[in-house]
Amino acid sequence: MSIFGGAIASLEQGLDFATVKQKTIAQNIANVDTPNYKAKSVSFSEYLSDAKQSTISAHRTQEKHIDFHRNSSAKGVFDYNYSYNHNGNGVDMDKEQANLATNQIYYNALIDRISGKLNTLQTVIKGGR
Repeated sequence: MSIFGGAIASLEQGLDFATVKQKTIAQNIANVDTPNYKAKSVSFSEYLSDAKQSTISAHRTQEKHIDFHRNSSAKGVFDYNYSYNHNGNGVDMDKEQANLATNQIYYNALIDRISGKLNTLQTVIKGGR
C-alpha cells in the first residue's frame, strides 16, 4: 500500500533527473575554457525512457517493507555539436547560467512538494495538531 499513491517516488525520480542535469551543467561551466570541449545536455525524455528500462530492486524480507527501485545508471546525457569559441569550445556561458537557474527552481519546487507531503503525514500522525 502506498501512502501517497506513488507521488513521493515520482518526485524522487524528478530529483534524480535534476541532480544529473545539475552535474552536467556544472561540468559544462567548469570546462568553459577547455579547447574542443563540447557542451553536454540532459534530455528529460531520454532520461525517463532509460529510467524505465534500467532499474534495480532491493530484496524485501517482509511484505510490509517499502518496495525499492533505483536507477542503475545516469543516461540521457548527450553532446552538442556546436562551437561557440575560436578554440572549438561549445559552451555558451549565458545559456549554461540560464539552465542552472531554471534547474535550481525546478529542484526547489520538487523539494517543496516532498516537504509538503511529509508535513501532511506528520500532521496526520500527530492527530491534526
